[in-house]
Amino acid sequence: MDLFVLLVAAFAVLVPVLYMYTVGVVQTRFPTLLNKRICLLIAHPDDEAMFFAPTVLALTRPATGNHVKILCLSSGNAAGLGETRKKELVKSGMTLGLRDEEDVFVVDRPADFPDSMTENWDESKIAGLLMSAFAPNLSKQKTTEQPVANIDVIITFDGQGVSSHPNHISLFHGARKFVGALLKGRSGWASPVDLYTLRSVNIARKFTSIVDILPTLTTWAAVTHTDKAHPGGLVFLSPLVGDGGLPTAWSAMTAAHKSQMVWFRYLWITFSRYMVINDLQLEKVKA
Repeated sequence: MDLFVLLVAAFAVLVPVLYMYTVGVVQTRFPTLLNKRICLLIAHPDDEAMFFAPTVLALTRPATGNHVKILCLSSGNAAGLGETRKKELVKSGMTLGLRDEEDVFVVDRPADFPDSMTENWDESKIAGLLMSAFAPNLSKQKTTEQPVANIDVIITFDGQGVSSHPNHISLFHGARKFVGALLKGRSGWASPVDLYTLRSVNIARKFTSIVDILPTLTTWAAVTHTDKAHPGGLVFLSPLVGDGGLPTAWSAMTAAHKSQMVWFRYLWITFSRYMVINDLQLEKVKA
């Protein structure tokens, strides 16, 4: 019994120490995004904090030169709290490092994008909205010209949506359709917009917090990283202490999204690996 207690104590000390060492290595040696215009595409207010906090905290650091904006396709009005949640999203975005409150945009079109656990959103409507926002002049360009957009990167959910939420999954399909449309009829050109998606993991990994660092890095190592300008995969790890780390992500939830802090969300922000670990994959999209 004494040996077991000793092993548990050693594990409790060594894992955080090794994690914090790895944070330093990842921040200084792994590929990242620099001097980019970035849109974080989310479905509901609080997605940015519950799922993408490590990404936003990393990419909004002044040294990166990035300009990050959040585009949310619903007000999260399922419980009648839409107006409250819009304000909470702005507060959360500023907590996570956005430059200005105007860098948060909420599309309040419940007929098109209802906050629902059962309804899929039309990917063509999502793609059309993204086109009007980020490549409004594409139709005026000749097909022989390189397509132009006013952003460089979109970050959103992958095809499993982390939690299998249909609204999250719809964003993945809509974003892919938008990037594909940028290239339609323009063979030979690269997309002006890179699409990165947040990798979903199984339930066993989802609630292991920092312990998930090893499988995350193993997955990242399997991705090709030859193109430094467009890395095939990105890993963002939040420090466990200090400004810009896990305490900031916690604050984005507990202080900003107060209307959402029911008991199970406290469990999420305590145990979910997405509060400290994000790994993104570059989507390969064809016209």
